[in-house]
Amino acid sequence: MVLVSFDIDGTLSFGDPPGPITLAMVAEAKRRGHVIGSASDRTLREQRRMWEQAGIEVDFVSHKHHLGDTRDRFSCSRLVHIGDTTVDEHYAKLAGFEFFHVDSLPAPSSPGWVY
Repeated sequence: MVLVSFDIDGTLSFGDPPGPITLAMVAEAKRRGHVIGSASDRTLREQRRMWEQAGIEVDFVSHKHHLGDTRDRFSCSRLVHIGDTTVDEHYAKLAGFEFFHVDSLPAPSSPGWVY
C-alpha cells in the first residue's frame, strides 16, 4: 500500500496560492487504493474543513513536521510527500518519505506513479 501526503499551499489547486495538483488527481490516487491526506502548516481543523469542502474523504491530516507520526499510523510499503518548498522536502525526508516537488512530477499514469 502507498501513502500519499499532499502539502496544501502552492501544491493543491485549492491552496493559497493555488498549486497544480487538481482534485481529480487526488481522487485518482484514492481510487487506486492509496492512503491519502495532507501534511501542511495549516491547522488540522482547517485542513479537515478544506477537504470536506472539496468533497474528498482523506485518511489523515497532519502538520508536515509530524509526518513521522503519520508514517507510524499506517502500514504502507511506500511513503510519498508532494510539496513545493525545501521545508516540505526536509520534513518528508526526515520521516523517511520520498519527496516530489510539485513542479517536476512524473506524468499522470506513468508506471509506478501515484495517480
